[in-house]
Formats: sequence, structure tokens, C-alpha cells
Amino acid sequence: MALRILHVASEIQPLVKTGGLADALGRLPAAQLELGHQVAVLVPGYPAILDRVSPVDELMTLDSADDGPVRVLRGQLPGTAVTLLVLDAPQRFDRPGNPYVDAEGRDWQDNHRRFALLGRAAAEIARRAWPADVVHAHDWHAGLTPAYLRAAGDFCATCFTIHNLSFQGIFDAELYPDTGLPGDFYTLEGLEFHGRWSFMKSALNFSDAITTVSPTYAREILTTEHGMGLDGLLRHRATRLHGILNGVDYATWDPATDPLLASPYSIETLDRKRQNKRALQRASELDEDDDILLVGVVSRLTEQKGLDFALGALADLLIKGRLQLVLLGSGDPVLESAFNALANRHPDRCAVRLGYDEALAHRIMGGADVILVPSRFEPCGLTQLYGLRYGTLPVVRHTGGLADTVDRYTVSRASAATGFVFDTPNTTAVRRALGSALKLYADSAAWQQIMRNAMRRDFGWDKAAVAYSELYANLVASRSAA
Repeated sequence: MALRILHVASEIQPLVKTGGLADALGRLPAAQLELGHQVAVLVPGYPAILDRVSPVDELMTLDSADDGPVRVLRGQLPGTAVTLLVLDAPQRFDRPGNPYVDAEGRDWQDNHRRFALLGRAAAEIARRAWPADVVHAHDWHAGLTPAYLRAAGDFCATCFTIHNLSFQGIFDAELYPDTGLPGDFYTLEGLEFHGRWSFMKSALNFSDAITTVSPTYAREILTTEHGMGLDGLLRHRATRLHGILNGVDYATWDPATDPLLASPYSIETLDRKRQNKRALQRASELDEDDDILLVGVVSRLTEQKGLDFALGALADLLIKGRLQLVLLGSGDPVLESAFNALANRHPDRCAVRLGYDEALAHRIMGGADVILVPSRFEPCGLTQLYGLRYGTLPVVRHTGGLADTVDRYTVSRASAATGFVFDTPNTTAVRRALGSALKLYADSAAWQQIMRNAMRRDFGWDKAAVAYSELYANLVASRSAA
């Protein structure tokens, strides 16, 4: 069944990215297009988007006294045939830097208006200008979209994807009238959340289907530990909840064709990976040593990512001279300082780059022996998926998408293993997992077998696109039968 699908999101690769949401929107619509669907994506008109997308025409205008002049421009997502709809509202989106915060890192004071406008525009587009069979909203920024569609008459199917439940878009009660939504939506069964209101809760209540980005995370968010205060509502709507694993853009992340590597390699030419390790060691001013385990980290430095409890294990193993570390990331200033101090103490074995550098991320993936992802929770995770394709074996905690994508190494299961998995989020567990990696690394033949296992795993977007197509078809059929 060929469908007209409208995605709604706050960021998209290769135009604006702060996290994995952008990666998903950069590839899922294109994969759906390949299945024969008609696909469009609505995004805010940030300067970074308007500067790089040449609009073909003006699809429609929106009446909005509070938001100033609002136009919907139609163009094309670079590198694809996906229709890109850009919400051109300069008063709300023509701002420098980050899409969500100002230069001091504070949320824009009108974020509730900015992203309410995104949801209202989506409903108007799907109703009047680009009639859709399914409107698929992503994360809290698009969370009011299903509510606006319900207010407009529920004329198409709705799907909402939770990319990270910890960000919910919660605002004070006195700001609710700014949305223009009906007053009777402000209830426990609607948007009201502990005396305030929530974009995320709105989406969970008003969507026909709820998805999240891995099967294990879909189960985890039904619990008090991972439900972020919404587990009761999620359990109530559990029959509507589906875990569909995110994919990887193998056109960008493939060691055989990666132009950012010193020496591209494949499963047939694994020896070339050693050249990338030496190049990474040289560039990071580490001792060039083929025999030492090189650990890579590409991550935000936040509590979620678990680098705080991993720090002790890494420090201990660096002191003992058993491994090297190359870290790329930024976030919590305390963690940034701690890792910088570690690098200062061990300059020949530890290199830290604060910030983000796409080229360095690729070189770490190609040159490291393992990639460490010790998250307390992880909806899906992309870093471990890149590691698998590059034969850079993941060391991960058993949670969310990490649990769904990395097969645990044990001596008895070596023939199927793709990485090293630990269960408890603490320093001891990380030290043991890295210890297992160190022990196996001493056996070159056994290590290369696990590398081959990892590189054979396929997490392309085509599988997710098919799963979403089946879900959409069921939603549309149910609506027709009602």
C-alpha cells in the first residue's frame, strides 16, 4: 500500500543536528520513498536550513497574528528525492546557533510558542496543502501535532516516535492559552502534567500509535525506573506502543568507502585497520603500539551516557598501562575537567578532544579497537552500530538499543558474539568488561573472528522502513474500518 507520509521534526541531517533524531530523519524518509511511498518532512526554518535549501515554491501561508508572517516553503532534502517543507517564521526561528537554547545555554523563552507553531502548521499542511494518510511526529518538539490534528477533526492517522523520553517539553499552566488548543484538552487525559502541561504527554495521549527506537527501550519505559514519570500512561497505552530499531546510514558509515580514514578497509582486508590505528595514535600524540588496546569514546559527557562511572575504570587501566584512550565529546563541565586531567596525567596513553569533530569521529571509529558506550539508559544508540560496521568492538551496558544490537561475548558464545556487555552501571562492571576485551585482544585470531561477526551485522534503514510501513498500513486500515 503506497501512502502519503508527512514527518514532523525539529532537526534533520545534513542540515541541523544536535543528536540522533537528526540522523533518523535524514534517512528514514528516504528509505520509505524507496518503498514507493510519497514522503515529505516538515522542519522549522532555522537559518542553517534556509541557507542550504532552495525552495521550489511556497506551499501555503498560515494566519498567525502572534507569530508574524508564516510561510511554508517547499524544497528538497539535499542528496535525496524527499520533499522538504520548511516553516518560514522568522520571528520564531531566525536565530543563530542551537535550535533550542541561546548562546548562554538557556532555553528560548518562547519555545512553547515555537514548537506549538510547528505542530499547528503540520496539521494545517496535512489537511489543506499536502493531504497525508499518516502524520508521523518525532520527539517532544513535534508533540502537539496529534493534538492539533484531533482538534481539526482527526482526518488522518497519527504516529509519534519517542527518541528520548527524558526530554518532555513541560511548561507552566499560564502559557497553555498560547497554543490555541481547546481548553478541554487541558486535562489528565490530555496535556495536563502535575499542574503544568507537556508536549510529550500530549503526543502519548492523542496519537494512534506510539513508537520508540528499540524493542528493549519500549519495554523499559513501561517501568518506574525508565518511565520518567510517564510510565503509568505508557502502560495504559501499551497496546499502541511499538519498539522499532533505528538504522544506520551505511553510505556515510562504511569503512570500505570512508574517505576520512587513512586506509579504508573491509571484512576481507582487516589488516588495513592497523594503519588507521597508527594514524589515530600519531594524530592523538599517543605511543604507536599495535599491541596495546586502543579504546575510543565518542559521546556527550552527561549522566545518561555513564562516563562518570566509567572514568574510574579507565583511570585504573591507564595507570597500569594496559590500554590507551581517545575521547571526543563535551557536556558536563565537571566531567570535561576530569577527562582533561586524566589526559594530562597520561599524555602518552590518553587524548581528549572536547567538542565535536565529524572527521575525528570517523577516525576514532576506524582506528580504535573498541568503542565504549556505558550508558545508564540508551533509547537506541548509533555509536555502537557504527562500531559494529567498523569492526571496532562495542563495550556496552545491557540497556535499550545497546541490548538489542550487541551480542555478548563469552567463551562459550564466541562464535556469535559481536562485543562485550555488562549489566550494572558502575565502575567495577566497566573494569570487568574492559578486562574481558583485554584478555581476548591478546588472541589475534579470536579477536578477528569477533570483528568479522560484528561487521556482518546489518542494521540498515530498510528494515525500519518496512516495519513502519506495516504499522502505518494497519493504522489506515483500522481508520477505514471504523
